[in-house]
Amino acid sequence: MTRIDALVGVGGVIVLVVLFVVETRAPLRRRVRPRGERLAVNVVLAVSAGLVVRLAVVPVGLAVAAGAERGGFGLLHWVALPRALAWIAGLLLLDYTMYLWHRLNHRVPLLWRFHLVHHTDLDLDVSTALRFHAGELLLSCGWRAAQVAVIGPPVALVVVFEVLFETATAFHHSNWRLPLGLDRALASCVVTPRMHGIHHSTLEAETNSNWSVMLSWWDRLHRTLRLSRSAEPPLVIGLPAYRTPLGAVRLLTLPFTRQPATWPRAT
Repeated sequence: MTRIDALVGVGGVIVLVVLFVVETRAPLRRRVRPRGERLAVNVVLAVSAGLVVRLAVVPVGLAVAAGAERGGFGLLHWVALPRALAWIAGLLLLDYTMYLWHRLNHRVPLLWRFHLVHHTDLDLDVSTALRFHAGELLLSCGWRAAQVAVIGPPVALVVVFEVLFETATAFHHSNWRLPLGLDRALASCVVTPRMHGIHHSTLEAETNSNWSVMLSWWDRLHRTLRLSRSAEPPLVIGLPAYRTPLGAVRLLTLPFTRQPATWPRAT
């Protein structure tokens, strides 16, 4: 799988560079913090997170998928479907279960301690797609293993899904201002920068929406879709409890320290 990893890595870098260029030329939101400052922090987190993805998350998924193929277990092995339909069903189920995992990261206190590192960014752009705590990704290994074991996708499908998943994550975190009509048309199917921007709002009700990663259908299915918001108050990115920029060391230790209440208490 070394050659595949190399191709996936090169493809990921190309996607990030392209999105970096287009969001620079057509920004959706005005920046709050200097880009260079945030890049330095997000790249440090990306190094540790990337190592976990390549050395743990993806290998776990591939190993379980290979075991499922040998043992014939998982939904796609138990239900006889033509190859094309099996792949479509597998992609849909993999994406849907990642929607569920994202919701759990917001609902389960232990998972939220790690996931909030991602949400403390005061701006939202393609570099935020790299801003994940390594601990969050390590915790996801169990979910990924169960996900693949239950669904039973072939190894090749797990690789394809990982490429699509990482591409979608980079795209919807980008600060790319798409024409409104195009954004709305795309949002009927996939998660767009405007849609995901609402998820990164400092307003709790808005953060608790738009949990989909690739397809926006899952938010529509669970009535957690929010495609628009009132003009007032203006969209503010981040979390109410963390309104000052945090350095890389602070972010890496954040899940293990005492944390203030994320959201203001209702009065």
